Amino acid sequence: MLPIGAFNNKVAFITGGGTGLGRAMTNTLSQLGAQCVIASRKLDVLQQAAKEISSQTGNKVHAVQCDIRDPEAVSCCVDQMETLTGLPDVIINNAAGNFVCPSAHLSPNAWKSITDIVLNGTAFVTLELGKRLIQNQKGASFLAITTIYAESGSGFVVPSASAKAGVEALYKSLAGEWGRYGHRFNIIQPGPIKTKGAFSRLDPTGEFEKLMINRMPVGRLGKPAEIANLAAYLSSDFATWMSGAVIRFDGGEYVFMAGEFNHLQDVSPDQWKMMEAKIRSTKGS
Repeated sequence: MLPIGAFNNKVAFITGGGTGLGRAMTNTLSQLGAQCVIASRKLDVLQQAAKEISSQTGNKVHAVQCDIRDPEAVSCCVDQMETLTGLPDVIINNAAGNFVCPSAHLSPNAWKSITDIVLNGTAFVTLELGKRLIQNQKGASFLAITTIYAESGSGFVVPSASAKAGVEALYKSLAGEWGRYGHRFNIIQPGPIKTKGAFSRLDPTGEFEKLMINRMPVGRLGKPAEIANLAAYLSSDFATWMSGAVIRFDGGEYVFMAGEFNHLQDVSPDQWKMMEAKIRSTKGS
């Protein structure tokens, strides 16, 4: 989508960059010239991903172990990154956790396991890097990956919905407060994009995938490469006037579910003829 070299001499930091959507975004940024630093708890997964992406793109990818739930671990991770590459030009908060569960079955630990990663982890990374960047008088692009139900709420994923809504409030708040330091904050709300890790916890039997596709006006799930292209654009120098934006990226799913009469797509031509005849024959109000 962007010209080769669009991220030359740039450093990108991606949480959860070793798997799923994070890996797709890391791969795209590396292809475009960025020196990437990927972070998560599983160092072996990170190192394998870094090796594979570097061999494909020819650009160095660094793997740094970090538990973003722990502010001290985040600080140590940033120390390592400063030593390896200097402070980043691009920060993508992508690390997340989620599972489906009836809210009546949620334990305090289940709630905390999600909110600690999604909300607290994003806040710890954003604040630690933001403060250091401000101190060094360096601007940066911050991007958060949330979800369409951060806006609407959703049953059965209540910890995730609550935490992602908090992330969006954090980013919109800092877009207003930290823009003067050269920082941009944007948000992508993806709909269903099939990755092994996410779908194993959100659709463990596989039976809900067809239902998801049926409510997609475009008729399919998203692809990791598609969100990677969008993330690259939002993080690039081609989008320096974009800040505080929330981009819904879901194949039309949100507006389809919100439209009260969109279920009428299931009405057959013969049923329409019958309904139209009845509508025409109706008199008065």
